[in-house]
Amino acid sequence: MSEQLTRLLSIMARLRDPERGCEWDVAQNFATIAPYTIEEAYEVADAIARSDMAELRGELGDLLLQVVFHARMAEEAGHFDFDDVARTISDKMEARHPHVFGDGKSAGWEEIKAQERGEKGHRSAMDGVALALPALMRAEKLQKRAARDGFDWPDREGPADKVREEMVELAEASPDKAFEEAGDLLFAAVNLVRAYDISPEEALRAANDKFERRYRAMEDLASEGFASLPLDEQEELWQRVKAAERG
Repeated sequence: MSEQLTRLLSIMARLRDPERGCEWDVAQNFATIAPYTIEEAYEVADAIARSDMAELRGELGDLLLQVVFHARMAEEAGHFDFDDVARTISDKMEARHPHVFGDGKSAGWEEIKAQERGEKGHRSAMDGVALALPALMRAEKLQKRAARDGFDWPDREGPADKVREEMVELAEASPDKAFEEAGDLLFAAVNLVRAYDISPEEALRAANDKFERRYRAMEDLASEGFASLPLDEQEELWQRVKAAERG
């Protein structure tokens, strides 16, 4: 084990010491730390998106700390320790790459994953899709699982028709049904985007970035404050920004 990893494990052990540690760290549990783990993963992705290698180095450290934190709590409870975590992922990576670490024969990726799910006792194709995933990403994964069993549209017309159907149902829904119909519409939209072999999560992330960029540009163009302008003038600025991007 590297010197710095040993140091980090020792730091966490000290922080979690009931008598000499940090009161905040000692009080934490898996559930309270999980949101920080998710947040740090997103901050890693953000640093990568900005090509900020100095920031990425720090964010990877923050994410590693989360792994060490969870492993330390598990060790204290007698479940497993950091070595077990490292051993488990090492075993998994070797098993998933028999063409590199095994006899040279490469099993299909989905075949390997299916075997792993069976070993974990999964009985449904829906098992193992993490509840904590962003809803858009989870919808895509659930749909892909169903598609592997053949439960999928044969072409793009099917999901396109479904989106139109769900739009009508949302428009006609009573107040107590609108929430459910809104979810159905979003789920159908994921299916349609997936039919174009496009990641819905990545597509929406790009759309978010574009909207934010254009909105900031409108604010810069508004000499007397964007929020004080009537809607028609705001729309005019929106069209100017779009035209400027195209030109």
